[in-house]
Amino acid sequence: MTDLDRSGPSTRAVHAGEGPRGVHDPVVNPLVLSTTFISDPDGQGPLLYQRYGNAPNHVLVEARLAALEGAEDAVVLGSGMAAMACAVISVVSAGDHVVATDAIYGGTRALLEKELPRFGVETTFVDFSAPGWRDGFRDDTKLVIGESPSNPLLRVLDPRPIADEAHARGAVVVFDSTFASPVNARPLEHGVDLVMHSATKYLGGHSDVTAGVIAGSRALVGAVRDRAKVWGPTLDPHAVWLLERGMKTLAVRMERHNRNGMAVAAWAERHPGIARVHYPGLASHPDHAVAERVLDGFGGMIGIEVAGGGEGAARFVRALKLAKLAPSLGGVETLLSEPRYTSHAGMSPERRAANGIRDGFVRVSLGIEDADDLIADFDQALRAAAVPEAAAAD
Repeated sequence: MTDLDRSGPSTRAVHAGEGPRGVHDPVVNPLVLSTTFISDPDGQGPLLYQRYGNAPNHVLVEARLAALEGAEDAVVLGSGMAAMACAVISVVSAGDHVVATDAIYGGTRALLEKELPRFGVETTFVDFSAPGWRDGFRDDTKLVIGESPSNPLLRVLDPRPIADEAHARGAVVVFDSTFASPVNARPLEHGVDLVMHSATKYLGGHSDVTAGVIAGSRALVGAVRDRAKVWGPTLDPHAVWLLERGMKTLAVRMERHNRNGMAVAAWAERHPGIARVHYPGLASHPDHAVAERVLDGFGGMIGIEVAGGGEGAARFVRALKLAKLAPSLGGVETLLSEPRYTSHAGMSPERRAANGIRDGFVRVSLGIEDADDLIADFDQALRAAAVPEAAAAD
């Protein structure tokens, strides 16, 4: 074990993967744009090629990501969906079966419901928080997919019983841990085989790079990497360089996200203009006890249900002055979105409501602004939302 293996997450986020630096070497890892590299004439060593994802920038960032997750290896790809898709197709084949959490990101659901059946792979969706979830397994189950905290209800899963059940049946477990980041949760420590991130979010942290990550054992990540070479979603080196830049401040950003999340959620739960708050740090959240056990921080994501339903939510988001309406999360700026128009637009209103996502639901990604300023912005917008537009016009 090296000194870096014993170091904290912020130290790893800044230094993991770096080699020794000498006098006059750059402090910042250089951006290498070359698509190809001179080969050994004797055919020794790996073939370096940007599309293979083994160029200098990729190698460093992947080592850093693996260190943050406590993984043997990691691969960085062109988006979170590229990472999830390559992970899935690296495990399943025609005739196999997948068990997935019902509280899953809309893009992943589309992959499982619309794409995989074309290749002879079926999926059963289960509620891992409810009794009977083991009934979703079959003899041909080869893959289990979890997401925690979930989008947008912030449901938190205990990975251990899920992993134990899957492994007893010979299945591989993948967890989407985007909302937590490696600072707040490391699913591999709880028996998960592969962890996935949309690195567009907290890992990048500045809303200026689109990327995805898979981390886990060397064998499983190697299988993902092999599929990526064929399907081609390798991340370009400039995006990798931006991702490394963002990761250096991950731990300190997450401290502020966690602090803002708790402050705004506690305030929102008392506000008459909000019918309900979804935040795992609150005692009112159904998974609060689980979250206290498996998370190191409750995060900067909050779900709020605005009083007045869909019309109230529409008035609320239009009245905001500091926070921005945009379909992403995990950046330094506060962003909001309405799942009915973004991540869960493919669901009918009835199906969304059955899944706890009623019209009036607003997903909030709290940035690193001062909490008092965010609360003031939300408060004035909620007061504006409480006045119907026709009355306001009068």
